[in-house]
Amino acid sequence: MNKNQSLLSSPALLSSRLRLSFCPRLACPSPPQASDLVIERNAACKPKPDPSTLVFGKQFSDHMLTINWSAKAGWEAPRIKPFQNLSLHPATSALHYSIELFEGMKAFRGVDNHIRMFRPMLNMARMHRSAERSSLPLFEKEELLECIKKLVEVDQEWVPFSQDASLYIRPTFIGTDPSLGVSHPSEAMIFVIVGPVGPYFSTGSFNPVSLLADPSFVRAWKGGVGAYKMGGNYGPTIAVQNEAVKRGCQQVLWLYGEQEEITEVGTMNLFIYWTNEKGEKELLTPPLDGIILPGVTRQSLLDLARTWGEFKVTERTMGMKELLGALDSGKILEVFGAGTACVVSPVGSLLYGEKKYEIPTMQNGPDLAKRFHKELTDIQVSAGPPREGGAPPLVLALRLPPGGP
Repeated sequence: MNKNQSLLSSPALLSSRLRLSFCPRLACPSPPQASDLVIERNAACKPKPDPSTLVFGKQFSDHMLTINWSAKAGWEAPRIKPFQNLSLHPATSALHYSIELFEGMKAFRGVDNHIRMFRPMLNMARMHRSAERSSLPLFEKEELLECIKKLVEVDQEWVPFSQDASLYIRPTFIGTDPSLGVSHPSEAMIFVIVGPVGPYFSTGSFNPVSLLADPSFVRAWKGGVGAYKMGGNYGPTIAVQNEAVKRGCQQVLWLYGEQEEITEVGTMNLFIYWTNEKGEKELLTPPLDGIILPGVTRQSLLDLARTWGEFKVTERTMGMKELLGALDSGKILEVFGAGTACVVSPVGSLLYGEKKYEIPTMQNGPDLAKRFHKELTDIQVSAGPPREGGAPPLVLALRLPPGGP
């Protein structure tokens, strides 16, 4: 087996028959079968937007997926139904105590007009870990993914006919029991909505962003929930993001502890490409130590870099003192963020204290950031020349032929 094939899982054609089996940690009656999936078609489908006008997260498709659970009855049959508002009791636990989590993933229309999802099982695994940490009922990862695939199939005309846009998929899991008591939920709901998206940042898909690094603000801490994709990790960052904008920056570089360890960039994982103290070219990113989110794009960049074998790849902490010293000595080559929403986003400057530090990312190409961006997007849309082994080195788990379901 070659090194590319070690990262490969063959594309799987979406089956019209879905074997559904949702098993919470609490006991549940017999799980639903394939015939339990209920599809209610929207009779008033909306016109599809022009891909060139798309922004991030403002438009949604015609359908949604919902799956309800209760401690008494277990999981109800999954339902794909017309996109609509949710009806929630005012005492719903998710509204009061943030008993909820979410995921973010994408489907892409390839150059061959097939639709693909990018490494979705990594999202399902992360969602499963977040559910356990939130005391929400557990589910079978593969079966939830099958439901999401079906939703994408039903709304496949919403996947943009553009290599600069995609279909964003937002699975969400909330506690819904109508009680003001602080306890694990006795009722819960998974719902999934999808919509076409353009670039995440208003600066465009590959223009540099500026960062504010202020140690007086902390995003996450050891023993907390920074490694889980929960809404409670995001809402409190908005005020800090607003502060960054007031100070002429676009994003926040989150620091942690007395050593001011670098953790994340806004909603992205951070990468530093530099010449280390031994004179080696090195790609460095903070480790998964419970403070940062284990991003799917983060893992994909690490997988690609290790597959290439052209430079050292390291997961370790770096403090602000080390970073600023490396900047002053000219050792930093590129700094960029990575995430599902933005893919790869170069960093052009850093405001720390009263001093603005210019980061030479764009002056250096940025060769590596652009290479990562092109490699990932080519994989996602199945573009570019065939790779060794005849297939891309990263998982493409959904492949829908053109035409209706």
